[in-house]
Amino acid sequence: MFKGAITALVTPFKNGKIDKEAYRNLIEWQIEQGIDGVVPVGTTGESATLSHEEHREVVKICVETVKGRVPVIAGAGSNSTQEALGLVEFAKEVGADAALLVTPYYNKPTQEGLYQHYKYIAEKTGFPIVLYNVPGRTSVNLLPQTVARLAEIENIVAIKEATGSLKQISEVIELCGDKITVLSGDDFTAFPTLAVGGMGVISVVSNIVPQDVAGMCRAYFEGNIKAAKELHYKLFPLAKAMFLETNPIPVKTALSLMGKINLELRLPLCKMSDPNLAKLQEALKNYGLI
Repeated sequence: MFKGAITALVTPFKNGKIDKEAYRNLIEWQIEQGIDGVVPVGTTGESATLSHEEHREVVKICVETVKGRVPVIAGAGSNSTQEALGLVEFAKEVGADAALLVTPYYNKPTQEGLYQHYKYIAEKTGFPIVLYNVPGRTSVNLLPQTVARLAEIENIVAIKEATGSLKQISEVIELCGDKITVLSGDDFTAFPTLAVGGMGVISVVSNIVPQDVAGMCRAYFEGNIKAAKELHYKLFPLAKAMFLETNPIPVKTALSLMGKINLELRLPLCKMSDPNLAKLQEALKNYGLI
């Protein structure tokens, strides 16, 4: 259902509010550059600091701006099953193509709890669900055996695998076969994930270089492994720069340096340190972006 380079969009702010104009312009530019899909209000979209009203507004703006040209996978996760259910229902109502649900964080559910959480939401909504496994953020790991159980549910269609472990990614693909689409949740493992049978990446770095991330995926699927590998290594220093500090601090800083958005973060996120800012600027200059 989903394939290629999918951007985990930042949420631009201006004077403490959502910068709707900058957001729409960013989405238009992404599509012009050949991106294969977008994710509003994921981790990179600072979902943790948006109010429920703002969350819904960002999803709605994204769907309305995209106008069906590429898939929209709306962020809808929560550590409350009922809260996540409401966000998925809203995504369905406004015309998104799927919902991205991070594993419940902080309350540390068991594997059975994770299974029941996703099963309940999938069955209640009948809407395409993309699992999102990122233990570094949530403190729980959605194990391959649990993913395999969930893959049996018809409308659980994909997983964003952000463990950074090719072993775990391979185990998911081995156990699930073609029952679920595996997408890399890390730019560093995008190319290797394709090599072991994944179908794409939900990317941070594609916020600033959508054409190259999409180009890497397309080259791979066209059988031009050499070109895909070259793009992987071209992107690698820039991807590292995106994680000099907590995401999305560096990518929003990069977009501001490129003139795409105003640099505004919400506490507890704050501006980059001067040494890391200098490293980011060097990476952007080396890539020809500033």
